[in-house]
Amino acid sequence: MSESEDSPELASRLARLRMSRVRFQVPKDRAQKRETSKNAFSLNSDAGQTAKNADYVTVKSSLHQRLLDLLNESQFVGANDEVLEEAVRDFVEGVLDNEDLPLNAAEQERLADDLREETLGVGPLAPLLGDPAVTDILVNRFDQIYVERFGKLEEVDVRFRDSDHLVRIIQRIAARVGRRIDESSPMVDARLADGSRVNATLPPVTIDGPTLSIRRFGKRRLRDDDLARLGMFTAPMQQFMQWMVTARSNVIVSGGTGAGKSTFLGSICEAIPSSERIVTIEDAAELQLDQTHVVRMETRPTNLEGSGRIAARDLVINALRMRPDRIIVGEVRGGEALDMLQAMNTGHDGSLTTVHANNPRDAVARLETMVLMAGVDLPSRAIREQIASAVDLIIQVRRYDDGVRRVESISELTGMEELTPQLQDIFVFKQHGRADKKILGSHVATGIVPRRVHALRERGFGIPLELFRQASEG
Repeated sequence: MSESEDSPELASRLARLRMSRVRFQVPKDRAQKRETSKNAFSLNSDAGQTAKNADYVTVKSSLHQRLLDLLNESQFVGANDEVLEEAVRDFVEGVLDNEDLPLNAAEQERLADDLREETLGVGPLAPLLGDPAVTDILVNRFDQIYVERFGKLEEVDVRFRDSDHLVRIIQRIAARVGRRIDESSPMVDARLADGSRVNATLPPVTIDGPTLSIRRFGKRRLRDDDLARLGMFTAPMQQFMQWMVTARSNVIVSGGTGAGKSTFLGSICEAIPSSERIVTIEDAAELQLDQTHVVRMETRPTNLEGSGRIAARDLVINALRMRPDRIIVGEVRGGEALDMLQAMNTGHDGSLTTVHANNPRDAVARLETMVLMAGVDLPSRAIREQIASAVDLIIQVRRYDDGVRRVESISELTGMEELTPQLQDIFVFKQHGRADKKILGSHVATGIVPRRVHALRERGFGIPLELFRQASEG
């Protein structure tokens, strides 16, 4: 424990909580014990009937409210999770030892874990977060929850008690990362301790009630080799991308929502030498890098007074003053695209980022649009020339309708022809058919050797040309 946990004030709080267990002590006479238990679970004036018909959810709800009241009385607000977990354990032990709960043995065993999740965690969503197959959790209402497993959406039999219960979980998640959500600020982006990305809304933004969306990331990051085994790309493509990242090419990963852009970006970052200084910029820090010399930066929304916002563009500008070898922007969404391109063109080679787009050419068009969002009056030709000069590769990733995420194409940006940026595909995924809803296809090389490969070979990089021929033959 830290020094703050060992302070006399906190020790006194814990002692008071433990002493409060006397409130659960009842006469050993079984009849009196049952009567006390009934009173303890009164949710309305008809205490006896409520206790008689109480099920696990009702009991847990009543105990949860009592626990919250007890923690408030004990002035545990502000204590860290370790102290609060100990308080929950003491509370549950006191109840199980001294009260006749209408629960079976299995329910009594799970009571402590469930109350801990209700008090400190994500409540009914805990089992879903514990399922490694679940990649997305989508709460449309307190009584309507969907998950994505293996690329397919399905409704699950998990419910919150009511909208207020869902709101409390949302507020707890937001508070963990220093964010706030209420009627005056009804939207929030946050993240869980495991890096999962969270978005939540409250009425009146969402008409039917509070919503919660959780984009999960595995406890173990999917590595380059894992994605190759899953069929996201082939070994020649993997080697090519490793060479390009090591050789400090500027790479943009493009794709739609849920296509796997962030996962893919993290995998290709494995090729960055450990000797280089990396600065990452994200809206919600989720990149997990192997390298140790990493500085992580995160944007911040406005506070209740409408100030204090730190935009991605501010962080990109600041990152340029931090002597970075690599700048990695989790996703460009606005005016920071201009500063990112300028960094790529002024000595910060090897920068990487992602962008929402349906294909490489749309990615170029979106970059141009986002540069204009910076408020700088530049002609389209100048913007396109800067994009063509800065960006070396655009890697398009896509989640196909069979649920599998694949690299759809790897394209090289070769320059300008009049007003049009020129793209040439190096690798593409070609679909051959279907079998039991599974897409049949393969990644193939187009036979084109990238111009950048020729330039790197002249500088001494031993990139084998067989990478491209072997892939085209396969």
